[in-house]
Amino acid sequence: MDWKTKEKLIKYILLIFAMSSIMFLTGIVIVLFREGLPIFYKIGIIDFLFGQEWYPTYDPASFGILPLISASVLVTLGAMIFAVPIGLSTSVFISYIMPKSIKNFIKPTIELLAGIPSVIYGLFGMKILGPFLKDIFGLPTGLTALTASIMLGIMALPTIISLSEDAITSVPKKFRDASLALGGTRWETISKVILPTASSGIVTAIMLGMGRAIGETMTVLMVAGGASAMPKSILKPVRPMTATIAAEMGETPVGSNHYQALFGIAIVLFIITLSFNIIADLTRKRFYKKVSGK
Repeated sequence: MDWKTKEKLIKYILLIFAMSSIMFLTGIVIVLFREGLPIFYKIGIIDFLFGQEWYPTYDPASFGILPLISASVLVTLGAMIFAVPIGLSTSVFISYIMPKSIKNFIKPTIELLAGIPSVIYGLFGMKILGPFLKDIFGLPTGLTALTASIMLGIMALPTIISLSEDAITSVPKKFRDASLALGGTRWETISKVILPTASSGIVTAIMLGMGRAIGETMTVLMVAGGASAMPKSILKPVRPMTATIAAEMGETPVGSNHYQALFGIAIVLFIITLSFNIIADLTRKRFYKKVSGK
């Protein structure tokens, strides 16, 4: 077999793999909307999205998912408030302050944290963080939105740190040297030159971290408390959308309104996650045009 034949063979194999991935993703989306769309016709989009009661097993049943959406938004924002300052500061420290010999050890270690199973984070939240917050705030239970937010923030840190560090490191060295040559301090160079130039990658890292947080299932199922009511405080138990699907899907009759409502939640979650990705891509392009002047 000559090299041209081998090249064509590899080309067709890669094409098959690429088309297969597209077909699988298309199939998932089709099944998701086929199973979930009927609930929007039966309940109504407004009542389903903005109803404040989720009692799918009652008679009559209530399928309002606003408490679930609010819980997901609350723990995701809490996670970002926790993770973004720590992640950004760590990435700057690794890039420009930490000695290279230590950096070569620390960065791979941080990236390895992304491979820890989410159930391990959940156990840590249940056995250590939850009781700690319970004693600090005098709560009846430590399984609250705050616990979920901190755990999700910890889980998002490897993504934010790694991608932000890559973006900061990719800033040309001449930018830093020019700033220092003009009399700028190290902090002024970082805050006024490095970070604005790397803002495209940093924003993308934050958006991907948000996507990781809002899509996490096992950890929030274990540490959020599981209360499907409107969150009144970050110190109260909540139930995000992912936890609801995971907790209830296994015992739901196939084809029932409850079953379709869970797929409806999955559709809402899919749209939110897709929106995050689109916003991240548009933001990245806008910042790139701003920095490059193109």
